[in-house]
Amino acid sequence: MGMSFPAGRANARAVVYSSAERATFVRRTYALVFASILVTMAGVYAVASSPSLYDTVTRFGWLVMLFAFAPLLMIRGGQASATRSVAALGVFAFIEGLGIAPYMLAVAARSPGVLGQAALLTGATFGLLTGYAFVSRRDFSAWGQFFFVGLIVLLVTSLLTMFFPVPGASMFLAGATVLIFSGLLIFDTWRIRNSYGPDDYAVAAVQIYLDVLNLFLAILRILQGNRRS
Repeated sequence: MGMSFPAGRANARAVVYSSAERATFVRRTYALVFASILVTMAGVYAVASSPSLYDTVTRFGWLVMLFAFAPLLMIRGGQASATRSVAALGVFAFIEGLGIAPYMLAVAARSPGVLGQAALLTGATFGLLTGYAFVSRRDFSAWGQFFFVGLIVLLVTSLLTMFFPVPGASMFLAGATVLIFSGLLIFDTWRIRNSYGPDDYAVAAVQIYLDVLNLFLAILRILQGNRRS
């Protein structure tokens, strides 16, 4: 969806805690990520199984996505308790599922099987990049600002192409999205190892969730474009 949090307070300091606390934090973070993906799938299923909901989301998709910012800001602000942050992430993930459902259903109707291919490629990319970020000894702290600037440029370019269409722009933007969110995934995984505190798992989870979701949507656009050609 072209969203990500800017590099902020979580990477402004080094956080040191025990290996047991770190392991618990990592488990909680990735459990939330995978749970959020399942909740997003539930949102897609809700739209697919309800014609009235499908019509509503199709007509007011921009409003649906606008509502998603409320729980997102609650998580980012860090003012809510851990329980409320987890609940807010669930609400956000469900709304995301509602918002992307019409596009997903249209793709499934035009190109059967492409959703599964995109999911497999996203899963493989996620596994490889996450493993690299955990194993590598490199300092990825500078990647956050670099790729966030790239994200801003990508968003501006996407808006411009809406008013000034350019042939092939969609595939170019999808490829750029894959590169940017691959870099952000490595950076956010590095922050899980080095910057977040033990209670920041909701913030960490929403970062990884957004990286994975945007990767999936970009890969889906590329595969759909290849099917058409």
